[in-house]
Amino acid sequence: MSEKEPFWLGIDCGGTYLKAGLYNSQGKEHSIERCPVATLSPRPGYAERDMQLLWRRCHETVAALLNRTGISGSQIKGIGISAQGKGLFLLDKQDRPLGNAILSSDRRALEIVQRWQQDAIPEKLYPHTRQTLWTGHPASLLRWVKEHDHQRYQQIGCVMMAHDYLRWCLTGKKGCEESNISESNLYNMNTGDYDPQLTRWLGISEIDSALPPIVGSAEICGEITAQAATLTGLAAGTPVVGGLFDVVSTAICAGLHDEHTLNAVMGTWAVTSGIAHGIRDHEPFPYVYGRYVHPQQYIVHEASPTSSGNLEWLTAQWGDLSFDEINQAVASLPKAASDVFFLPFLYGSNAGLEMTSGFYGMQALHTRAHLLQAVYEGVVFCHMTHLNRMLERFTDVQALRVTGGPTHSDVWMQMLADVSGLAIELPQVEETGCSGAALAALVGTGVYPDFYAAQQSLKHDIRTIEPDMQAHAAYQHKYHRYQLLISALQGFHARIKEYDL
Repeated sequence: MSEKEPFWLGIDCGGTYLKAGLYNSQGKEHSIERCPVATLSPRPGYAERDMQLLWRRCHETVAALLNRTGISGSQIKGIGISAQGKGLFLLDKQDRPLGNAILSSDRRALEIVQRWQQDAIPEKLYPHTRQTLWTGHPASLLRWVKEHDHQRYQQIGCVMMAHDYLRWCLTGKKGCEESNISESNLYNMNTGDYDPQLTRWLGISEIDSALPPIVGSAEICGEITAQAATLTGLAAGTPVVGGLFDVVSTAICAGLHDEHTLNAVMGTWAVTSGIAHGIRDHEPFPYVYGRYVHPQQYIVHEASPTSSGNLEWLTAQWGDLSFDEINQAVASLPKAASDVFFLPFLYGSNAGLEMTSGFYGMQALHTRAHLLQAVYEGVVFCHMTHLNRMLERFTDVQALRVTGGPTHSDVWMQMLADVSGLAIELPQVEETGCSGAALAALVGTGVYPDFYAAQQSLKHDIRTIEPDMQAHAAYQHKYHRYQLLISALQGFHARIKEYDL
């Protein structure tokens, strides 16, 4: 490696870790630095993050990466950031963090969303935004702040999301990156811009002046400030691009560019994504659309916070239990043979706003291994809800590519193959968030003319897991019983609502 070899920096702010990675001009990973970031839950249903601490973790992680690798800040030619979507990061009118950030898994706005549903606001918004209304949307959280913390609401100077905030910390320039803000319910998918009519319908029109300019994923939005340079070790003046919603970053790394491949992401959120060449009307489900990085293309999602974050929470309660031990426990049991079910709804559901998490079917004969197996199954069953809907939209799918932490478990991936009956393709890229963010920086600084050229150049190796069709039949039987259990519990919640219990 030449002492003067150039590198590009990708930063990824996820639900559990903040990561920083160095990539060369061919997009090959050189080194990764990781730092845990805490989610605060001061009340039930709250999911927050200390904004000032997040920035500190970010600059410390970048500094540690450069220090450990011996790479100087002057060798970094561009920077991109990938992060969780939605949620709410606020600055006050003096450009100071305004309280804790609120994350997309937060559920405090549940009653507001339910009220909007009763008033048919989602149906009113959808033709314009192509979004469902969720508790973690910026729009929902802004309305909650207005109703429950009006003094804070009046102090709002700028509305952003996670990677917008970190980009501002690095550059001092405000902006909302398009792949992320396009899924906020503040953006009109038809016009490609903010729409004051939307904020009027949502009762939050006061924030219109606090919405910063919309910026492109590979657009150079600012440069590293002298202050950020001192903290990170980066060189002042280094260009920073808009960055990416992490689901978009993952789709790029999974090689998505047409309607023949779907990407299932397993993390805090269960996401199934595909790439569309246009918006369709009269679809079988209200699919979520977002702006993709290729011109005239959209990323289409089915998603809910029902994935492997449930396992992380559960194992945290049990104490020190390694991923290898969990996999061994699950693999020790016959496939689909247990009567135990788990509903992975700790952070929300894809079966109704009222649904919560729990085990069903436990008896004294069951062990911890049965509970872990049920968690694996429940997460896969939730993914199947989204995958089945997406297969009605994308009828010519030839491959399902899976990314996220659970891809490190052959046991879990074999279960997904067995339940779905599909061959599972696993792109061999370790950190899709950092890699996609660095790719945006490579495009933005002119190394590649566009994202498509970058994808063609950076094809990752793919490992395939084939389904066991005998196990598929057994899992389909259990999956049907899972669906019946969900239906019964939906009836329970409907009766509670009917009798106001």
